[in-house]
Amino acid sequence: MAARSSNLLGLGVFAAALGLAPLALPNDYYINILILCCLNALIVMGLNLLMGYAGQVSLGHAAFFGLGAYTTALATATAGWPMELGIPAGVTVAALVAWVIAKPTLKLHGNSLAMATLGFGIIVSIVFNEAVDLTGGPSGFVGIPRLKLFGVAFTSDKAYYFLVAGVLWLATLVSRRLIDSRTGRALRAIHVSESAAQAMGIDIAASKRFVFVLSAVYAGVAGALYAHHLTFIAPSSFGFHFSVQLITMVVLGGMASIWGAVAGAFFLTSLPEFLRMFEEIDILIYGALLIACIMFMPQGLAGGTSALLRRARKAVSRG
Repeated sequence: MAARSSNLLGLGVFAAALGLAPLALPNDYYINILILCCLNALIVMGLNLLMGYAGQVSLGHAAFFGLGAYTTALATATAGWPMELGIPAGVTVAALVAWVIAKPTLKLHGNSLAMATLGFGIIVSIVFNEAVDLTGGPSGFVGIPRLKLFGVAFTSDKAYYFLVAGVLWLATLVSRRLIDSRTGRALRAIHVSESAAQAMGIDIAASKRFVFVLSAVYAGVAGALYAHHLTFIAPSSFGFHFSVQLITMVVLGGMASIWGAVAGAFFLTSLPEFLRMFEEIDILIYGALLIACIMFMPQGLAGGTSALLRRARKAVSRG
């Protein structure tokens, strides 16, 4: 009961923070950064379910982000589909591709699994670059329409932010419910020991495939929203470098932590923008901050913050 109350409180505080955040920003430039933070948090949340809870590594998750973006762009800008169909199409393609590759890929473990997902990501990136007639190739895909759903046009950045923030909040709610469910307990058991989980009657293959597809759905939704936000996409946004960034966000935020996924994504997405003032040494500061976080907060931002709060409460109670 206490855990449920804590979850509800956390979701309430998160909703309030998302709703109030734009009020503290001076202009639309920072709202655009917030939109990217929310989109990255959505992808990282799905990846954290896969890596942090189920213990399955993916070095090609940017590919699902790209599949959602390009499919939606092709459906709406090229085929002329309404966005009410184009966005679900992008999510469906990402989910179907994940379902197809999950069966052979998730039989692997450790480095083999990492290499397999890396190979998948590279193949998708090559397709994005070489299928010039469909994707525009390295030059990118232009002319993607701004989002309009059921007659409501999201023309302003602030309106788009509230849409994306709402999607992120719903994904957080779904993730929390999943973690606290029987499926979530099965995923954690698989992470600890697949042999023990199988002995307990857990369907290992089905559980892995489910969380892999779910994480791809999160990435596909983010990709579709990303495409309609920027109205331009290019293969460079969905390559190996971004996959590594996503994993860094998961680890830095805190493995097996929903709030850690959000914290890691917001921190690493916004950090480069705040380091621009340092010009030539911004990369050095960026790297130093990452090293410091890993050294002094090995459990991630979420775990480190929780530990600090516990120490503060103990200090207050002793005082």
